[in-house]
Amino acid sequence: MTDVYGYARVSTANQNLNEQLAELKAAGVTDHNVYAEKFTGTTTDRPKFQKLLQQLKVNDTLVVTKLDRFARNTREALAVIEPLLDQGTIIRVLNLGTIENTPMGKMIVRTLLSVAEMERDMIVERTQAGKEYAKKKNLNYREGRPRRKIGEHEWAVYDYLKSHSANQTAQAFNISRSTVFRIKKQVIGKVKEI
Repeated sequence: MTDVYGYARVSTANQNLNEQLAELKAAGVTDHNVYAEKFTGTTTDRPKFQKLLQQLKVNDTLVVTKLDRFARNTREALAVIEPLLDQGTIIRVLNLGTIENTPMGKMIVRTLLSVAEMERDMIVERTQAGKEYAKKKNLNYREGRPRRKIGEHEWAVYDYLKSHSANQTAQAFNISRSTVFRIKKQVIGKVKEI
């Protein structure tokens, strides 16, 4: 008996898997055969991905939404895809179609992965060039998120935290514990500046 498995992945914890999961479900993958994780694509040593690879048998189908769910670069993706094709696993990429274990099928995969990798590299290159330009043109340039202004809300959180735990403060203000600690650090830094 053959099975249909799905794999969904996002690179960071604040990204959402819901869209991929909905696409896999619409493609006929049952919930108990979906492997999903929030893990960088720069490595193929991902816990749920490795578990999925061990499950796959001859004539099973592996469904992904996009080819780059396998890996972030061509070499690593091919190191996963080609052995799967050779063992008789059917790979279905929802925005591409079914990849066949033929010389033409493998060539198409290599070409598409190379283009995707080149696009990512160009984005990184343009981002770095933009940062360099900003540094030259703006002496006050600072990378990262702009510092949050300390307003009444932040002072209220800080004052409340003086007599309550971080958990109580987070719950009282409907914010995360990490936000409580960030506000505390920011307010203490502001007080030292004065």
